[in-house]
Amino acid sequence: MSLDVKIKEAVKAIRKAKYGVAFTGAGISVASGLRPFRGENGLWNEINPNYFEIDFFRKKPFQSWKIIKEHFYDKLEEIKPNIAHEVLGAMGERGFVESVITQNIDGLHQMAGSKYVYELHGSCRQLVCLECMSEYDLGFADLNFLPPTCYVCKGTLKPDMVFFNEPIPHFAKKRSFEEAEKSDLFIIIGANAEVYPANAIPVAAKEHGAKIIEINIEESHFTHEITDIFLQGTASGIMEKIGKMLYV
Repeated sequence: MSLDVKIKEAVKAIRKAKYGVAFTGAGISVASGLRPFRGENGLWNEINPNYFEIDFFRKKPFQSWKIIKEHFYDKLEEIKPNIAHEVLGAMGERGFVESVITQNIDGLHQMAGSKYVYELHGSCRQLVCLECMSEYDLGFADLNFLPPTCYVCKGTLKPDMVFFNEPIPHFAKKRSFEEAEKSDLFIIIGANAEVYPANAIPVAAKEHGAKIIEINIEESHFTHEITDIFLQGTASGIMEKIGKMLYV
């Protein structure tokens, strides 16, 4: 079956669904200029993951912040949603997708108009104090002076994303599984999801009867286990075609 025929089949399933949910990973943000953490062009090939380990951060926040600023925040203003984020946002407005579950920390889904976004790994656009747990929008911090500190207690501020050896946010995890189990259509976009709990969420959707559409450049461990329609290609390329067929 050709890719175009498969895309038409996927669009038909999207139109038919009563409760669609999207599940996204690093692949959806590549066209926005963001690199994945893992894989051939992954950040872990260049930088030591220890800088993103919570105990290391607590002991040496300046060293961690220096690397984080260089690889995330210095480029963040240039990063904008791409066509895949925009189509997903429009699909939400039209009722084709009820919510987005994401492993990404970039906040691009919200910028593109998605209203119900559950961030499994937190967000780099929020900061949290390690002492009093006060939360701040990124714009409140001056990253020319590292590490940034809390206005309330002068404690060290940390990006509100999940570091190694930190738990997944309870609310995001709970709602993600609830949305997956409620869905009758589950769209995986640019996600391999090799670690728990992310890897269990699409499986939960399948076990509760959802049809699975997968959009990935390469086959994942989902492809032959739970996927019903596999669309091989870039997230931006495939989602643009889906958007045109849906008129969103």
